[in-house]
Amino acid sequence: MATMSEGRRQTQPRSSSSGRETSLWSSGFGMKLEAVTPFLGKYRPFVGRCCQTCTPKSWESLFHRSITDLGFCSVILVKEENTRFRGWLVRRLCYFLWSLEQHIPPCQDAPQKIVESTRVQNLLSARVPGGAGEGQAPDLVKKEVQRILGHIQASPRPFLVRLFSWALLRFLNCLFLNVQLHKGQMKMVQKAAQAGSPLVLLSTHKTLLDGILLPFMLLSQGLGVLRVAWDSRACSPALRVLLRKLGGLFLPPEANLSLDSSEGLLARAVVQAVIEQLLVSGQPLLIFLEEPPESPGPRLSALGQAWLGFVVQAVQVGIVPDALLVPVAVTYDLVPDALCDIYNASAPLGLRTGALVVLRSLWSHWGCSRRICSRVHLAQPFSLQEYIVSARSCWGGRQTLEQLLQPIVLGQCTAVPDTEKEQEWTPITGPLLALKEEDQLLVRRLSCHVLSASVESAAVMSTAIMATLLLFKHQKGVFLSQLLGEFSWLTEEILLRGFDVGFSGQLRSLLKHSLSLLRAHVALLRIRQGDLLVVLRPGPGLTQLARLSAELLPVFLSEAVGACAVRGLLAGRVPPQGPWELQGILLLSQNELYRQILLLMHLLPQDLLLLKPCQSSYCYCQEVLDRLIQCGLLVAEETPGSRSACDTGRQRLSRKLLWKPSGDFTDSDSDDFEEAEGRYFRLSQQSHCPDFFLFLCRLLSPLLKAFAQAAAFLHQGQLPDTESGYTEQLFQFLQATAQEEGIFECADPKLAISAIWTFRDLGVLQQMPSPAGPRLHLSPTFASRENQEKLEQFIRQFICS
Repeated sequence: MATMSEGRRQTQPRSSSSGRETSLWSSGFGMKLEAVTPFLGKYRPFVGRCCQTCTPKSWESLFHRSITDLGFCSVILVKEENTRFRGWLVRRLCYFLWSLEQHIPPCQDAPQKIVESTRVQNLLSARVPGGAGEGQAPDLVKKEVQRILGHIQASPRPFLVRLFSWALLRFLNCLFLNVQLHKGQMKMVQKAAQAGSPLVLLSTHKTLLDGILLPFMLLSQGLGVLRVAWDSRACSPALRVLLRKLGGLFLPPEANLSLDSSEGLLARAVVQAVIEQLLVSGQPLLIFLEEPPESPGPRLSALGQAWLGFVVQAVQVGIVPDALLVPVAVTYDLVPDALCDIYNASAPLGLRTGALVVLRSLWSHWGCSRRICSRVHLAQPFSLQEYIVSARSCWGGRQTLEQLLQPIVLGQCTAVPDTEKEQEWTPITGPLLALKEEDQLLVRRLSCHVLSASVESAAVMSTAIMATLLLFKHQKGVFLSQLLGEFSWLTEEILLRGFDVGFSGQLRSLLKHSLSLLRAHVALLRIRQGDLLVVLRPGPGLTQLARLSAELLPVFLSEAVGACAVRGLLAGRVPPQGPWELQGILLLSQNELYRQILLLMHLLPQDLLLLKPCQSSYCYCQEVLDRLIQCGLLVAEETPGSRSACDTGRQRLSRKLLWKPSGDFTDSDSDDFEEAEGRYFRLSQQSHCPDFFLFLCRLLSPLLKAFAQAAAFLHQGQLPDTESGYTEQLFQFLQATAQEEGIFECADPKLAISAIWTFRDLGVLQQMPSPAGPRLHLSPTFASRENQEKLEQFIRQFICS
């Protein structure tokens, strides 16, 4: 502590310094802070409306302006009023009585209906020796179907569901301060459930707790037992048995076999029959479209796409007329360390390991105030049938990243092709391969669309705001009194951009709560005049803060892309460390800005941007430019030597105005690029602009710096190598660079994987088959040091130091 404060001499031993720090945390910072409730009484956006382009009819239904005023509730807050009984004994047994009163619909004879389904019967009759379609299938074949069905699901046990709900309620109240849910969002979902179409919840995935918390929430709101599609690789056989009895679903391993395999055909037919039976019976289904943050691999889940493919196929063949899709997002202040360790473990999670995780979580929060908060967001349901009909009109031609960017990186051309980028990192599994190519494309783009909607509707938690401020604005330390104003400012900026926050309350309580959760990464130092200095602890812990701050990136992503594009445009004109006034003198044409934005868009992974398939690159460029103007960073300038835009005396108003509406883009607007040649901008000279511009650029700096370091590592890496081996090489290089330069937020294995996959798409790395498996090779084009330096220079132009 003493070595981190220049104004304090080290006159006391370390133990005394540690004791002072502990007293600061326990005493609520030891200073009087202003107790006000900012921002929340002014404006609270209702987020989560469905896409008006793809599903306009759904956008108008299931929503009424009055539901935005219904407020929030905590789903784990169960009191005497939540039961039918009253009295002092009820107040002590309310959790148990509440679990007994939950309505669990009786389970029908689903296994027999699945075996008798047309798809399964056709396969069974085809496997009868000596006949096709006649007679009964042998007992051996029927037993095979029963075995596959037993691997997929089991009938939920009402007693076990109630017992588990009671134990989970006690566990959640020990771990969480609250689990907030908007009553208006729940009312939308309840109204959709009453419409007659089955509900399919498509969720983000932050931790294993999501698959337990969401079924508990829907059961408490009267929607019955939620069937959860789990990953069988992450669970031991004993845990799979328990989860199946609680309503879980597991994809059998035979479903991923080749298309001509009889076992694979039978397994996929049984899974399809199970999904059809669930949809016909009206049971809600939960599918995770996102891989957990701690797991290596692409963001979009291959398993989630496989399950969604079964749902799409059931609607297309008419088993059910329609299904309502509900994007879901779950956010936490901080995922408990015990839950994070689950994904780092090499062995699947078992019952014993799960019990130890629960005990560790309870022990770490026992007797202390460091309980976390959570927010569950349910977006507006939309019709799958409507999306299938309308979404196909949005499909157009696409090119690979190598076709789009490699000639520009090497200086062979300057024009950016007017087409979209094709980038698919999620592998296609057997169930998805069994669909037609057009349906595969439909499922992949629907997954991206829904995941984008879920991420955009997710609430921003207080720890994400605190981590962003400390990491990207005040790495060298900040006074707590100044942090109060910064926290309030950033929260208002989030709300004004149409995003919601997952907290409320007084500034003092919010800061104490968020800093106490981040106490492993920050230190508090008492200085003169009663103020406190908040200082980051240097080291690998900054990587955790960078992951927390990434939750804020969707809010400012458009502005961050625009700021980095402007930085790339200024890179060759003014010195990087030049004064802001000098940079503000230069005129920036709209065509140049469009080009830089497109280059950065193509470089950034699709897993980060999550652009909706119905949104073109031109629309996104216009949105980025509009955001930069709205936030005050860019100021429009008239064409040099031309008449002022407001001088309409000698020109037609409809043709010569400087601006056009940017909300409606049709084919007739294709000449906007030509008209944009006369539009110019400058950087605003307002006092807040330099700091805000730097803040926006730093939001993308961990990813861009990791890419730049990966380009610099090309001549040091040992190639050829397997993908996992080269990822480990690059990660060790990022760690070594972090130790030298102190940029620990770049030393993330997921950033290393993202850089390698981007370079593979760009044609820098090539994956070649070998007897030992696929291996990465350095492409001949980038074997020369000159082209490697061109690649690094291309990436570094977007980085603002």
